[in-house]
Amino acid sequence: MVSLVTFLSYGLDKRAAKKGKRRTPERRLHLLALAGGWPGAWLAQKYYRHKTQKTEFRFMFWLTVLFNLGALMWMQTADGQRLFVSLF
Repeated sequence: MVSLVTFLSYGLDKRAAKKGKRRTPERRLHLLALAGGWPGAWLAQKYYRHKTQKTEFRFMFWLTVLFNLGALMWMQTADGQRLFVSLF
């Protein structure tokens, strides 16, 4: 669900950029990616050809991907599973 919201947010930002209207803050796009929406962000970048030239933005995006993958791998460890089970 977060990926869908992220994908749509990129689309709305692209439309606003074309029309010269108020944009979605980059911080919000990064937070959506960090919250698990990075697959939607990655697809949106390809589909809309949006945010593909900004080196700093792409660097931060890939950091969110690495963080998510690292968290996923950690959740596969005994400590990560114990924490996950205790939270839910």
